[in-house]
Amino acid sequence: MGDVPNQPAVPPPVHGGIVMARVISIVCQKGGVGKTSSSVNLGVGLARHGKKVLLIDADSQGSLSISLGITDSKRLTETIASIMSKIISESPVDPAKGILKQTEGVDVLPANNDLAAMEMFLVNVYGREGIMREYINMISPSYDYIIIDTQPSLGMMTVNALSACNSVIIPVQAEYLAVKGLEQLLSTVSRIKKRINKSLVIDGIIVTMLDERVKESKELMASVKNAYGGQIHIFSSIPRSIKVSEAAKSGISIYTYAPNSKAALAYETFTGEVLSRE
Repeated sequence: MGDVPNQPAVPPPVHGGIVMARVISIVCQKGGVGKTSSSVNLGVGLARHGKKVLLIDADSQGSLSISLGITDSKRLTETIASIMSKIISESPVDPAKGILKQTEGVDVLPANNDLAAMEMFLVNVYGREGIMREYINMISPSYDYIIIDTQPSLGMMTVNALSACNSVIIPVQAEYLAVKGLEQLLSTVSRIKKRINKSLVIDGIIVTMLDERVKESKELMASVKNAYGGQIHIFSSIPRSIKVSEAAKSGISIYTYAPNSKAALAYETFTGEVLSRE
């Protein structure tokens, strides 16, 4: 666990009397754990509570963008990659340019395949860990929350997201290999906190795709609580539900697609827990 304490996210910073957004990175180096679904439904959930929310797609696969109905990514002229490129080249940046309005009340800064090239380019950039943070600092005063959906790896874009945020939420699928990868991720977060972002904290772990009818799932949920519950907050779990993936394919949140489903109720509970940790 290193230097990462179990505590609520620090209050949003204030710079020059201006309140900045609370910035949360949703991080897991394993794919298929419900990371994007958690980002989308947390963001929309916060908007339903009256918060002004920006969702940033920091994955070259563009899963968050697609899940919010942005399907023609090749035609996007402004993305997180193009903005970071301008910052690197010290070109003028309009922080609001490229942000799209989504019908469920959230703003979205999308991504496409250009982000894969940006990841490779960052390797040779001076101050490469802080490029996304420069953009976040520009746009932060306009929002209450900024949610960053990261790629399923611990590469340079994920390091940028961890450097730019106040706190981390870690989604973990209720399956053995996903739980086993937690220690590596926690070690990475600890190193980022020590060397780059001293204010970084872990908001908590959220277990996704939980099927309480399956003995192994229940045992894994118990093992996460036993191993980490004394040091890290464990959010209420998200049940396994085909409706979550169906909502993503439809480009809308679970609240719109299946508002009375168990998954929608679970994400509403999760959102309330995040709000309570302000």
